Amino acid sequence: MTISNNCLPRVRVIDLETGGNGPNDVCEIGWQDVVLGDDGLWHVTEERGALLVNPGRPMTPDTIAVHHILDSHVADAPFWKEIAASVLRPPGRLDALAAHRAGFEQRYCTPRFTGGTPWICTWKSALRVWPELPRFSNQMLRYQRMPEGLVHEIGLPAHRAMPDAYVTAHHLRDLLNATSLDQLLAWSSEPGLLPRVPAGPDRGKTWDRISDQALENFARDRDVDVRFSAQTELARRGERQEIAPLEPAQGTLL
Repeated sequence: MTISNNCLPRVRVIDLETGGNGPNDVCEIGWQDVVLGDDGLWHVTEERGALLVNPGRPMTPDTIAVHHILDSHVADAPFWKEIAASVLRPPGRLDALAAHRAGFEQRYCTPRFTGGTPWICTWKSALRVWPELPRFSNQMLRYQRMPEGLVHEIGLPAHRAMPDAYVTAHHLRDLLNATSLDQLLAWSSEPGLLPRVPAGPDRGKTWDRISDQALENFARDRDVDVRFSAQTELARRGERQEIAPLEPAQGTLL
């Protein structure tokens, strides 16, 4: 759907490919806009694209093996600090940025480049809206849900910035049409609410099916999403006290 009015509510989906773990190691940024139409529904628009980025140092083989972008491909590309704001702060209205597991993108897309635009995490949001699904990766959501209008070829190859942003945008569109922008922003500001226990003897069970003692143990887990999910179920049961995470078991040498 072509929507050209840049005054309409808009969310820009971002996907990054990186060449390492440093703060400037972005090697590609992709984007795809989702806009609220005059019909009251959100739509994936034709505004999408990608830019290669020079990370300023050789990329690691581990990261190249994921996206297949070579050092020679980015040798003449602009640096991250030169290109980031032009994508993250486009002309016209922008209500939010979005990404799947947005915490990763936020490591690189800092307020310096975004101007403080809020973020939607489609992973956290999918946990809330489609808790019955067995898995929540970007590509698994794609094939479990088969979103309407997603052109298979535009969403390929996986692990390149524009195709991945395009796929994520279809999840975002459906999430926005299922609930409000403000609700997605609120969920995205919290840890992920896992629909099922991820590990241990109770793996695969919904949280309401496990014992209070098991919940209390999970509420001390070092994984923030596990801890939050267990504490949420304890609160539902009326156990509202805060439970501190366990400290590492470490003796003294003295």
